[in-house]
Formats: sequence, C-alpha cells, structure tokens
Amino acid sequence: MTVTKYSANGNDFVMLIAQEKADRSELAKKLCHRQNGVGADGLVVLLPHPKYDFEWEFYNSDGSRADMCGNASRAVAHFAHEKGISKDGTAEFLTGAGVIHATINGLYVVSDMTAPKIIRDDIEENGEIWWLIDTGVPHLVAVREDIEHFDIGQARELRHKYNANVNICKVDGDTMYVRTYERGVEDETLACGTGMVACFVRNHKEGKIPDQVKVYPKSGDELYVSYENGVYRFGGKVTKTFIAETIE
Repeated sequence: MTVTKYSANGNDFVMLIAQEKADRSELAKKLCHRQNGVGADGLVVLLPHPKYDFEWEFYNSDGSRADMCGNASRAVAHFAHEKGISKDGTAEFLTGAGVIHATINGLYVVSDMTAPKIIRDDIEENGEIWWLIDTGVPHLVAVREDIEHFDIGQARELRHKYNANVNICKVDGDTMYVRTYERGVEDETLACGTGMVACFVRNHKEGKIPDQVKVYPKSGDELYVSYENGVYRFGGKVTKTFIAETIE
C-alpha cells in the first residue's frame, strides 16, 4: 500500500486512494501511530464519486470518524490535484459535512467551508462564556486576552462534557491567535482548521474582527479566514512531506 503524508500547518495527515468504502478504523490507528506507523493526526481516504471529483472518508488518529476537517480539506485538495483526480486548479468533493469546493494555487489552497451553525452562545464554564459552533464538527470557543496558558485537563473535561473540540482564542486587530484541543487526537494539536473558523465565526458575529483576518495557530504558521458573499473561506499553504510504502 502506498500512502502520502501531508502537513497543513502542523496538522498532519496520511492520504490514500481506494475504490470501495470500508471500515478503516484499525488501519487509521495503525498508520497514524507516531512510533509504529507513519504518524499523523488523521487518515484521509479518497473514493470515486459519480458527481464530484471524489468522496472522502476521514478518520482521526484514534480510529474514530469525523465529518469534516478544515486543514485536511486543503491538503486533500492539493493531493487530488497532483494525482489528476481533480482538474483546472479546483477540487470539489463530498465530506460527511457536505460538499467542499477548494482552489489550488501551487502550495496555497483555499477551502470554502460548510455553513457554520451556532448551537449555543451562553455556555458558562470556569467563569467564562463559551460558544458551541458546528463548522463541520462541533467546537467550543472562548475568547481571552491571553492564551499563553491552555489548561489541557480542563479542555479534556469540556471535550467530554460537550462532545466537542475546545478552542481558546485571542484577537489583536485583524489578527487572531488560536489554540485547539481536538477530540479524536485527545490532545492539543498544532493547528485545527475548523477550530480556527469557529473562532472566526464567534469574533465576527460579536463585531470584534473584520471580514478577513490572519490567523496563527500553535504552529505559528500564517493562515487566513474570511467571510465573502455569505461564504466562509479558509486558506493557507500545505506541504507534501513524503510518500511511503507500508508493510503489513
């Protein structure tokens, strides 16, 4: 089996092409293992689709399924373009959260995200207000003046209480800083696309940021989130790190 490893701003994924749907939970755990496998936050499987360029199956590193992953959407769009699965610098593919349209310009990829849903904006935990926003997967979002300290134990408790990813963010003019604890990885990751978009949604709705901002996740990479003509867009560079053959 040949697999390709991608990194999208520190969020890393294993890509492979298949012809049929299957339960690949155990394969995901094996490939994503940091010591005994390729090592990744998730596995993306590209499958044929009669209408779109392809359909995906997305697995977290613990083998659980997820409907959507913003960084993986950009990485898989580049992978599909390179493999000739999509054409003309665009990719349109089906995820569990809906259809994603992406544009590819070299290593820079922009994904049009699925429409977010604000589930709650009044959750009070640990003395602060959290919003629960679904940007393809659910995210808790708190806005703080300082995000230097991220209590992982507290984040883990909130993740299980609300079955959601947990984000803290800071706004500085047209720049946003985000840290995310991801379910399925069960730890803080270097970047989370749907988390950055969820943070953008809250701050944009509260009038704290303009229609386009620079976003810096824990990795320190620069990304962009914007709201244009009713569409939330998420853009940044991706990196193909290597191709490998796995041994059973």
